[in-house]
Amino acid sequence: MIENILFKLSIMLVPGLLAITCHEVSHGFIAWRYGDPTAKMLGRLTLNPLKHIDIFGTLMLVIVGIGWAKPVPVVIENLRNPKKDMIWVSVAGPVTNLLLAAVSAGLLRMVMTIPPDSSGTLFFLKPLSYMLGFSIYINLLLAFFNMIPIPPLDGGRVLMGILPHRQSMALGRIEPYGMVIIIVLIFFTPVFSYILLPLLMTAVNILAGPYAMLVYKVSSFKIM
Repeated sequence: MIENILFKLSIMLVPGLLAITCHEVSHGFIAWRYGDPTAKMLGRLTLNPLKHIDIFGTLMLVIVGIGWAKPVPVVIENLRNPKKDMIWVSVAGPVTNLLLAAVSAGLLRMVMTIPPDSSGTLFFLKPLSYMLGFSIYINLLLAFFNMIPIPPLDGGRVLMGILPHRQSMALGRIEPYGMVIIIVLIFFTPVFSYILLPLLMTAVNILAGPYAMLVYKVSSFKIM
């Protein structure tokens, strides 16, 4: 049992923390570029995961395979064009995760072509391939999950920026109940099975190609 937990930690922790840390840093960086220095002043424009870790979110990463960091604060009023600029601030996180997934897929394809010509090489390459496989999975999952068009998720904020003022304000009023709505949708409706899962599998197949099965094995932890 303990050995299995340690193995999961060794595979998940680095790519998982990198995924959620880069997601939050990208929000803060784009907000800074568009006029809001809040994240920069609070020292959140750093890849040091200790600045971003949410304890419960990290535990959920280990237990269920998806987690979160402390949200980077953004003061919308500081943005030069609050409604328009918030779209770019919001979309920055999912786009960053998609880029990380693509880079991880490219590295996985390279690693898998290296011949395991010695026991030492095999010992190094196998866990590295698992970490890259999990990086593809967690980054794609974070990207698609966060683009659900319900605030406070990024997709909801993007939709609020696109909609006319009256409809945007109406959507914003559900934000206090947004996470409850999302939990109900994910766990008590077929949204994940019929929408998110097919998107995730299609993206994994495109990025990982012949190594997609490795990603599925890692994400379900059938690798022991």
